[in-house]
Amino acid sequence: MMHVGLIIYGSIDTLSGGYLYDRMLVRALEKAGHGVAIFATPWRNYPQHLTDNWRAGWRRDLFTAPVDLWLQDELNHPSLFWLNRTLLRRHRAPIVSLVHHLRSSEDHSPAMLPLYRHIERIYLASVDACLVNSNSTLAAVRALEPAPRPFHIAFPAADHLPASSEMSADAIAARALLGDRLRILFVGNLIPRKGLHHLLDALARVEGAWELSVVGHFDLANRYMHTIQRQVNALELGARVRFLGRVDDDALVAHYRSHHLLAVPSYEGFGIVYLEAQRFGLPVIALTAGAAREVVLDGQTGVLVPPGDVYALAAALQRFVRDRELLLGMGLAARLRYTLHPGWAQSMAGAVAWLEALAAR
Repeated sequence: MMHVGLIIYGSIDTLSGGYLYDRMLVRALEKAGHGVAIFATPWRNYPQHLTDNWRAGWRRDLFTAPVDLWLQDELNHPSLFWLNRTLLRRHRAPIVSLVHHLRSSEDHSPAMLPLYRHIERIYLASVDACLVNSNSTLAAVRALEPAPRPFHIAFPAADHLPASSEMSADAIAARALLGDRLRILFVGNLIPRKGLHHLLDALARVEGAWELSVVGHFDLANRYMHTIQRQVNALELGARVRFLGRVDDDALVAHYRSHHLLAVPSYEGFGIVYLEAQRFGLPVIALTAGAAREVVLDGQTGVLVPPGDVYALAAALQRFVRDRELLLGMGLAARLRYTLHPGWAQSMAGAVAWLEALAAR
C-alpha cells in the first residue's frame, strides 16, 4: 500500500476539467488499495501564493506528512517552487508534478509573463517526475525546463457523463438536418482564457440563423462577466445569446444532445469538453494552439482556428450555418473519434501503475 499526498488549491470537488482529472486519479489510486491525503490551501492571488514557500505552518505540515509519494497539481507551483528544495531533503518521498497546462503557456501581459516563466521553470526543476495529460503539455514542459526526468502521459476521458443518453447515427443525422437555426454551445469557466469574448465578436459577423447557449457560472460582480454583458449589449446579441449558468451532468448531457456545434476558442492542455461534445456527435471549433489538435481532427471532426483570429472563427461558424451536410458529416466523424479514445479506467490504471513503479524505485 502506498500513501500519497495530493497538493491542490481549494476543493477537490471544484468544477473544472483539471479537478475532474484529479478526482479520477484519486479514485483510481484508492481502488488500487492506496491511501490519498489531500493537502489544500485556499485560492489567493499569485503574490500571496508565493509567500506559502516560507509559511511556517504549511512547511511543517508537508515536512511531517506520512506519505510515500507527493502528487502536486502544477497549478500550485507558486506555493512550492522554492519549498520543494527543502521538502526533497527533509522528506525523501519523490515529488510528481501533475501538469494539466502551464500558466506560462497562457496569454498574459508582457510585464508578467517573464515572471511566470521564471517561477514555473524553477518549480519544474524541483520535481522528480511529471504526470501530464497530453503530448502538447509534455512538449510545453520540456520547452520550459528541458532537463530529462521520468514522465507519463495519461489522457483524460469523457465517459464520466451519464451513459443513458447516447446518440445514435440516426439521431445525429436528424438533429443536423432538421431545425431552422444553428444551435451553438459554449461550455467552460467564464474567464478570459476561454475566449468567449472572441466567440461573441465572431458571431456578430455571422449571417443567417443561429443562437448561442453559454454554460458556465455567470457572476456580474466579476469584471470579466461585466465586460461580456456589455459586449453582448453593444453587439445587440441579447436575443440570440442565453446564459444558462452552471449545470449538473444530466443537464449538460441534455445540452449536448440538443445543440449542433461546440465552440470554445480556448487554450487547453487537453480539453475534456471537446471530447464530451464529440461523444454526442457535435463537431468542435477550437484553437490551433494547445492540445485541441490531439482531440479534434481539423477538417474532419471540427475546425481549428488561430488564437485571437476573429475572422477565421467567424468563417468557421458561417460554414456550419450554411452547410448542414457538413455539420452531419463532421458530427458522425466526431462520434467515431470519441469511441476510439480510452476511457477513464484504462487511462488512470496506467497512471497508477506508473506511480507505483516510480515509488518503488
